[in-house]
Amino acid sequence: MVVLNKIYTRTGDKGETALGDGTRVVKHAARVNAYGTSDELNAFVGVARLEATGETDAALARIQNDLFDLGADLCRPDMESDAKAEYPPLRMIDAQVKRLEEEIDVMNATLEPLRSFVLPGGAALAAHLHVCRTVSRRAERLAVELATLEQVNPAAVKYLNRLSDWFFVASRIANNGGKDDVLWVPGANR
Repeated sequence: MVVLNKIYTRTGDKGETALGDGTRVVKHAARVNAYGTSDELNAFVGVARLEATGETDAALARIQNDLFDLGADLCRPDMESDAKAEYPPLRMIDAQVKRLEEEIDVMNATLEPLRSFVLPGGAALAAHLHVCRTVSRRAERLAVELATLEQVNPAAVKYLNRLSDWFFVASRIANNGGKDDVLWVPGANR
């Protein structure tokens, strides 16, 4: 159980922060950028939930929890030492990726195929979900970049990849099942 009784510690005042294993790194380290962006994404999902109802809100709540799992995973380097840790580190698993895929398939089955790219917008919820989609893509790019430098759980990268797809399909659902999607018209303003 996490206990947060003191919010400021002053330990980051010199531009460093602690990773999940206690290692101190600079705040602009690739690992910090990766899990920091997943935290930013979580905040945007919270904003999207202001417009969501029913199953969409429930799904976004699950995603928010997953994003905390993702942050816990990304902030913990050196997967080889997981077995020796005092507490087993929380890692993303393929079942979380699979759940997103199943939800995407259910949502997408109700939509007409696209004949053009979709511009972010339409309903307020759809616009918020497009912001989530783009921040998810940035989080994925940062996780992939981190993986070129250090070890990263492959399930974490897969999750971010599917998550951006989930946001895209959910945005179409939010746009009246795709009927109110704002479509790109190539060269319309030439």
